[in-house]
Amino acid sequence: MPQNNPPLLQLHHKTVRVVDITREPVELYKILKFEGLVTTGGEAKLLIADGQVNVNGEIETRRRKKMMDGDEIEFRGETFQLRLV
Repeated sequence: MPQNNPPLLQLHHKTVRVVDITREPVELYKILKFEGLVTTGGEAKLLIADGQVNVNGEIETRRRKKMMDGDEIEFRGETFQLRLV
């Protein structure tokens, strides 16, 4: 069976995975959880509070940061860009 892989973009010499969202805003910790980057929302909140997540090129420590279409998340060496569908 074919896998449903997310689209990839090449931006600024790095690969960016597109994350489709159906509404905005979406809280940052929820994106990490629903994309399977962490196992729980609690884990996501701890990692964000610890400064391990960048949003739009800046360290973000607000767990409930409101994310919008076009925002870019960097986490564990991967880059994700939100796309409102």
